Amino acid sequence: MFSLVAQVARLFRFKTSETASSPAAVLMESAGSRAGMNAHQAQELRAAASAWLSVVR
Repeated sequence: MFSLVAQVARLFRFKTSETASSPAAVLMESAGSRAGMNAHQAQELRAAASAWLSVVR
């Protein structure tokens, strides 16, 4: 679980220099890229994106 949090933090740190995207969109893009390599981690990223959307709403 810590590695998931670390990856999410890294994603947000690198995305700040680019145009601001929705954190949920960034997480879903990461989940899509990780799906072929680690399905469990991709599912965790999708759950994090879903949690983000439920907090924002």
